[in-house]
Amino acid sequence: MLTLSTALSLALAATALNVNTITSKYFGNDAPWYRDRIPLFETDQTVLQDVYYYRWGVFRAHQRDLGAEGYLTTEFLNDVSWQKSPWALLIDASNFHLREGRWSRDRRFTSDYGNFLFGPNGIQNQFSESLADGVWQVYLVDGVADDATSHLSAMQSFFQGWNSTTLGVGGYDSRKGLYWIQPLTDATEYTISSIDATNGTDGFTGGYSFRPSINSYQYANARAIAQLAELTGDTAVADQYNAYADTLQRLVQADLWNSTFSHFIDRYEVSNEYVTYWDFIRGRELVGYVPWAHDLPDDNATYAAAWSHVLDSDKLAGTHGLRTNEPSYQYYMVQYRYEGTHPECQWNGPAWPYQTTQVLTALANLLDHYPKSAATGVINQADYTQILLQYARLHYNPARGGILDVEEDYYADTGSPIVGLTRSPHYFHSGFVDVILSGFVGLRPRADNVLEVNPQADGGTVSYFRAERLLYHGHEVAVQWDATGSHYGKAGLYVEVDGTTVASASKLTRLTANIPRAAPPTVDRPIAVSVQLGTTTEYPAGSVSVAGADADDVHAAIDGRVWFYPETDVANGWDSPAGNGTEIWYQIDFGSATQTGRAEVAFFANATQGYAVPTSYRIEQLDGDSWTAVSNATYDKPLANGITNASWQTAQTSQVRLVFTPTKGEKVRLVEWKVFSS
Repeated sequence: MLTLSTALSLALAATALNVNTITSKYFGNDAPWYRDRIPLFETDQTVLQDVYYYRWGVFRAHQRDLGAEGYLTTEFLNDVSWQKSPWALLIDASNFHLREGRWSRDRRFTSDYGNFLFGPNGIQNQFSESLADGVWQVYLVDGVADDATSHLSAMQSFFQGWNSTTLGVGGYDSRKGLYWIQPLTDATEYTISSIDATNGTDGFTGGYSFRPSINSYQYANARAIAQLAELTGDTAVADQYNAYADTLQRLVQADLWNSTFSHFIDRYEVSNEYVTYWDFIRGRELVGYVPWAHDLPDDNATYAAAWSHVLDSDKLAGTHGLRTNEPSYQYYMVQYRYEGTHPECQWNGPAWPYQTTQVLTALANLLDHYPKSAATGVINQADYTQILLQYARLHYNPARGGILDVEEDYYADTGSPIVGLTRSPHYFHSGFVDVILSGFVGLRPRADNVLEVNPQADGGTVSYFRAERLLYHGHEVAVQWDATGSHYGKAGLYVEVDGTTVASASKLTRLTANIPRAAPPTVDRPIAVSVQLGTTTEYPAGSVSVAGADADDVHAAIDGRVWFYPETDVANGWDSPAGNGTEIWYQIDFGSATQTGRAEVAFFANATQGYAVPTSYRIEQLDGDSWTAVSNATYDKPLANGITNASWQTAQTSQVRLVFTPTKGEKVRLVEWKVFSS
């Protein structure tokens, strides 16, 4: 007999999204990379859907393969002078990277990234950070305790590192029990504190202050360390770090809340002829919402009043984005810094995806589990949805013909990018996937065996959405909303686990279900033996048959980075000359005998720019003093803007060559050539 629950599950199964159709639509020939790695999402709010998949493309582009060191997530596509080389490490946005990556069905990226951040080549105090919290947030989704707890010792070292009094750019003030930082080291140069500390003449450096940001990050890190310690049974460490967190929570609320502004704002740590130690800065900044992003404030109407400012067009609400401070500030949008004639990054008013992500995360927290604050009606789900839609629209770049391209900062009143340098396109300095899945869709990650869903999507705006293939605590989860039943054939909110409906409601509301924890899929870690971290790294080393080739471009074809964006300022790889019927080769010297047996080749193609895949290719190996074709080879047809696979009988060799013939009159761009041992 067909029961009601079985019939409902069958009906919902019929609404499942088609992974092949969707990934092919959004990713073209590169779709195979995404098919088993990302959750699917659709909604009648198509701007959210389109940006959601675009942001998975950004995530993919910023996964840098380091070979034996695993994967690292980068911030810029192009190298910048202030990264830690040769890995291209910047940690200011790492919490966003980890929160985005926790929804990938392939745990390798977050697992490897955590290993790197807290490993021997990680870096402390490069910027303010919430790395321990980021790893904890990953654990809340994947449930793999061993990955997270393995970093406990390093996490404590990072936390205690901020207690130094000799850093010069940040530290701990024992007189106040709070952390201070230079805004530049907080990744937010040209704030009120740094500008006013120079009497309005500059603000790139200096302006040391007790900020809501670093104190919230340290609070979140302390809570994460305590919770991870509890998983290992180390109650002493748990008690120690919970005590740190309790103290920070009390002092941030007592000392950084300004009743005149009804906002969390900076106090100066520096004294000079213009500013005085412990004085408040003279205005509101968007950074004042960061405490809610980490659940620091108490739930009351006093603190909830701060959320009115983000809706006020005279304060922090711009027409096209959230302002980082208010137009009433004396130096609002005054441009101090340039690269040539191009404006450089500043935080004295521009809209930044970085802090917009923090605001949306904070607001989802407030609406989800701050009942007294939500009950004030200062801000609601309709406001959340409109801010999210505004943020999504900011991803369309009018300076590049309206393409999807998230950049560094924007004019809040026009939506146009401000900086727009060659380093700026497809900038991974913010989040979006996590905002959609944990906020809009409302899957609220938890440490216990409860699946909780509480969508913050506004039912008066959003007609339908569905998210599926969410790998949560080892289970396949889907969340579906249809206001009228006209899209999916069934009205209401439904939560599915492993294909079975476990909870439902007629409206957008909180739903919970008990689910036993299951082991997630194991991590597959093939190691590319071909990756050269930097041009000065001796081996592996690339060379080409074309005289006068640029060394940086040659290196780019084996640097572990893959993307196919057509914008010329983020071109990636080595370009051959236009084809004339002759063969060209790209050679990798491993420096010693190395086993090889498989390759992934990424070719870029763009007819307008004169690039096409080669007409043919093969792989050769150095055998003694002679080059010979690899044995028993299987070659995929060359694929444009995707991965071309090749395999052969494993063999030991010190050098390999990719030999190819460009199409007549067309160049070949070799984006990346990865070689594996098997």
